[in-house]
Amino acid sequence: MGFRETKTPGSDITASGWYPWILVGALWVVAFLNYLDRILIASMRDPIVKEFTLTDAQFGLLTSVFLWSYGLLSPFGGYLADKYSRKTVIIFSVAVWSAATIWTGWVSSFEEMAAARIVMGASEAFYIPAGLALITDYHRGKTRSLATGLHFSGLYAGLALGGIGGYIAEIWGWRWGFHIFGFFGCAYAVILLYILKDKKQDKGNLTSADREVVLVQEDDKKISLWSSIKSLFKEPSFLLLLFYFIVLGIANWLIYAWLPTFLKEQFNLGLGESGISATLYIQIGSFAGVLLGGLWADKWFKTNKRSRIWVVLTGFTVGAPFMYLMSATSVFLIAIIAMFIFGMARGFNDANLMPIVRQVADSRYVATAYGFLNFLSTVAGGLMVYVGGALKDADISLALIYKIAAVLLLLATWALFFVKVKDRS
Repeated sequence: MGFRETKTPGSDITASGWYPWILVGALWVVAFLNYLDRILIASMRDPIVKEFTLTDAQFGLLTSVFLWSYGLLSPFGGYLADKYSRKTVIIFSVAVWSAATIWTGWVSSFEEMAAARIVMGASEAFYIPAGLALITDYHRGKTRSLATGLHFSGLYAGLALGGIGGYIAEIWGWRWGFHIFGFFGCAYAVILLYILKDKKQDKGNLTSADREVVLVQEDDKKISLWSSIKSLFKEPSFLLLLFYFIVLGIANWLIYAWLPTFLKEQFNLGLGESGISATLYIQIGSFAGVLLGGLWADKWFKTNKRSRIWVVLTGFTVGAPFMYLMSATSVFLIAIIAMFIFGMARGFNDANLMPIVRQVADSRYVATAYGFLNFLSTVAGGLMVYVGGALKDADISLALIYKIAAVLLLLATWALFFVKVKDRS
């Protein structure tokens, strides 16, 4: 069947009522590595640009090729997680991207670094759809948004600590960071063999609608990539989610890739300070946002099935204008406050997006659905990272680029008013 409960010798931790939260903790570490490994490069811009004599457009391209490969393979990674084992897909992803991270620390040319980034992006693409699907397999209505949000706090921690790459580069050289975290990831992939368990669906606790789709899941031949695509793209609400997530990806990746440079130039910060500032304040806000947004949405869900959409709408209706303020101010304290508020809005989104997908998409294809969201979001985001570098080379300020992105994000968020959800947890 589509969801398999695999047995590991000497382990029966799924029998514990605590296992759904043990799972969140185990995948928190994976989420941490997932974003830390990819974002390290942003805070190491200066020494990498100097060693390989790169333009800003070329440096931006290193993130763009990562995102393009990540996006292109995300739907396929989600499909494999839906059809086969979420556990296997997750462990494969962690092992391969960690090896690519080690390789990045050994590259000897711009072209080789671009190749390593492509491999890293392709392998990381398999994780998020499978990881979120596995968490929401174990967590239903009363804990789903909070569990998803806690998992995403690992991504925020990875982004926040990713800023330490600037300090590592200043002290030991930029290659050391990739080696340290890459080897740790390879070791952790082995540990996951003994922790992760695929969820065997209990049809007795499902709604009648979900019970019907689980019966279909028990025949793997029923789950094909083409049937997934047809089911998802005939749903207008899923298309609205795609549009929203594309714009969110553009805004987020412009921030993640270029914020250290923006802060360094706008506020005359050092390499290490700009790197840690670009990640720390947003991620602190995001951590608060996933907790508040997750708890709020789960509690509100008992009386309003659209609660998760309303929480996301509230977040960016407030947060997008603060992104605009961040790019307009010349006072660093105001920028810190703006980054924190925008981070909270991002946390509201991250705690609730996969639960919203569960209410919009066919239950058989939830990992595939999230994979398609990642696909278009990261391809568009990767393109804009490159365009941001090219515009910067043309003396167009990052502040102006961020202002435009904030306005577009606000408009895209309001499109969620028209998303229709199904009555399922």
